[in-house]
Amino acid sequence: MKRKIIAFLVTALCVGLVVALNTQFGTVPPMGKLLNPFTGFWQNAETPTQAISSEEITLTGCQQPVRILLDSNAVPHIFAQNTHDLYWAQGYVTAKNRLWQMEFLTRVAAGRISEVVGDKALEYDRFQRRIGMVKGAEASLEAMMAEASTREVLNAYADGVNAYINSLSIGELPVEYKILDYKPETWTPLKTALLLKLMAYDLAGYSDDMYMTNAVRQYGKAVVDSLFPNYPHVAEPIVPRGTKWDFEPLPVPATPNPAWQAEATPFRKQNPDHELGSNNWAVSGQKTATGLPMLANDPHLQLNLPSIWFQVQLVSPQVNVYGAALPGAPCVISGFNQDVAWGVTNVYADVMDWYDIRFKDNSRREYWYNNAWQKVTVKIEEIKIKGKPTLYDTVFYTHHGPITYTHQSDKAFKDYAPRGHALRWIAHDKANELKTFLGLNQAKNYDEYVTALSFYGCPAQNFVFASNQNDIGLWCNGKYPLKWREQGKFLLDGSNPAHEWQAFLPHDHIPHVKNPPRQFVSSANQVSADSTYPYYLQWEYSNYERGKRINERLAAMSNITPDSLRNLQNDNFNVAARNFMPIFTENMKNFQAKGTEKQALEAVSTWNMWNNTNEIGATVFHEWLTVLMDMVWADDFGGNMRYPSRDQTLFMMREQSHSHWFDDRRTKARETMNTQVQAAFRKAVANITEKQGAFGENWQWVKFKSTDILHIAKIPGFNRNDLNIGGGSGIVNATGPRNGASWRMVVALGKEPQAFGIYPGGQSGNVGSPFYDNMIDIWAKGTLKPLLYLHSADDKAQGVAATLNIQP
Repeated sequence: MKRKIIAFLVTALCVGLVVALNTQFGTVPPMGKLLNPFTGFWQNAETPTQAISSEEITLTGCQQPVRILLDSNAVPHIFAQNTHDLYWAQGYVTAKNRLWQMEFLTRVAAGRISEVVGDKALEYDRFQRRIGMVKGAEASLEAMMAEASTREVLNAYADGVNAYINSLSIGELPVEYKILDYKPETWTPLKTALLLKLMAYDLAGYSDDMYMTNAVRQYGKAVVDSLFPNYPHVAEPIVPRGTKWDFEPLPVPATPNPAWQAEATPFRKQNPDHELGSNNWAVSGQKTATGLPMLANDPHLQLNLPSIWFQVQLVSPQVNVYGAALPGAPCVISGFNQDVAWGVTNVYADVMDWYDIRFKDNSRREYWYNNAWQKVTVKIEEIKIKGKPTLYDTVFYTHHGPITYTHQSDKAFKDYAPRGHALRWIAHDKANELKTFLGLNQAKNYDEYVTALSFYGCPAQNFVFASNQNDIGLWCNGKYPLKWREQGKFLLDGSNPAHEWQAFLPHDHIPHVKNPPRQFVSSANQVSADSTYPYYLQWEYSNYERGKRINERLAAMSNITPDSLRNLQNDNFNVAARNFMPIFTENMKNFQAKGTEKQALEAVSTWNMWNNTNEIGATVFHEWLTVLMDMVWADDFGGNMRYPSRDQTLFMMREQSHSHWFDDRRTKARETMNTQVQAAFRKAVANITEKQGAFGENWQWVKFKSTDILHIAKIPGFNRNDLNIGGGSGIVNATGPRNGASWRMVVALGKEPQAFGIYPGGQSGNVGSPFYDNMIDIWAKGTLKPLLYLHSADDKAQGVAATLNIQP
């Protein structure tokens, strides 16, 4: 009997252990599956020869043989005999390197993260559903599938991704699937559309409408107009001043009265990071060493692993293009071909507006519009949650768009009723951005570049251009509503038809310039045009500082080489310091500094205004300005408002030094600009000391800023931290703690293009691969790698390391 009991207990223990090892507890993965030597994470380790190896494979899906040459950086150069096979192979090889990233980001876009990580992502998923991300993706997909050329490309790409998924064994699954314990879904064209919408939200999803409405309600329109002007005090417009507009302007809709609503949501909108931006420029052959144009692009996005971009060359009888592609989407987004090069930066166009909606009653099934009750459309969102019951969320749609926020009207308003805020966003409209990139990939000249741009909708981008015909140009391109002045700066009246978007700008009315007299074009997210431009696009852009520095440098350059442009991409000069430091210095004359404060003041006073890695002055200035902005504005514009801009603060310090805004209403004392500058310095020194310790080496900019590149699912151990790189916000090398140049490219046009590029990561999404993060340290040094541009699948060019032959 005793033996039977022991045998039973041992058996029960074994069974329990097996069950436990194959069960996920909270965020801990099933350890038995993860540690399995045959199917677990051990199978994801790769040697360099395994990562780049020649293969002969047969797959269903391609129509003719495809050859893929892999270079020493694991970049695929795809040679196909027809369009279908080219994008089928792009889908296949991208999935081979980045499958988990591609699929996870479609879940991010669609609000489906809770399915794999549990309820900690629930609020994020609800927000994604309530801003209509899937609705926008479905609209774009409809437009892309209605066009034969883009339909073929989308379907072929999806089939290529699925060919790879279907070839996988459990052991070959990317390690993130094993850690999070789920499997990939079948890829569809809708997933590609979702990825494009996710990028659109990152770049065109920022809006301050409700914060600004709260400011108007608090202070009145006159005060808000003075602190939040519609055109910056200091501007460096993208289209050079004096450029003549080559169109007859349309009549602008009349401004309704009142033009803004006096009630806003008590909720805080989940804005994407406003520091996301980019640089691009092109210089005429008259300024280059080769006599032909050169182009540079470095999009500034969140620094993630796996890398945001995937390098690829696509070659067929119709195209030969190289550049950065978005994993999960066909074509090249920023790149070059035999004849032209192009790159992108964000426009910051105001194409996301919020409408105040008054419901009939608490059922929220009807809303007031144009003097009548209109019915809402109801969509039940099913949000699956790992380990928890499914949540059903009701989202109401008006003709404006989805109701993202609901609340009860303020009792101060006579219409005390349930209210909501509906989102009108250009990304909900049909558009075929894929047709633009197909056109750009194949473009041979300026006219074909302009034609390709005419199909583009969202997010609005500054497309810079250069060709070997010695043309350069730039279009602030996108689909823009024809607005009355300030339409969308504040919450709009959802009951008034006059507050609707009435029409859209014709494409040739968009700000653009070709071959300007100054012999270069550039953009850095600043204001698109000077004050003579007849239409309202937006009231606030990025600070002018990066654009100013780029233009200063380009204007002074001659005999330009690719290395000249690489150096400019890595320029660390701080224009904000050039503007603020004279004011700071003047206001510190009577400051009694001792000890650490004396050391810090000396460091910033003798600083050369370059945000290089070892500069202590950069650290002190950054924290000083950050603290000052809080001291000046937090008492008046904290909470559900936003601060006036850094440019506005500089204007006030220069022109209105006795302004009452310098006083902190939370204290009994009467603060002035002088006392606030000194108090901000003292607090900045205390903050740095608390974070970095005693004055010394730990105060260096690189250690204070601490740039990190994190895994997109925040999996510990899959990150790269504390990179040795300078730069910062408002600097040409705009590398901050989490943002920076996600791709740097320089192209010299000619009979044969010469190109250089890099991004902070690697070609592989597999953390066990030597090509997961192999380019990060090179990127941090500011170095670019030569980009291997091939013409034939039989090229014996130096750098080709392996060949993948795919037979149908």
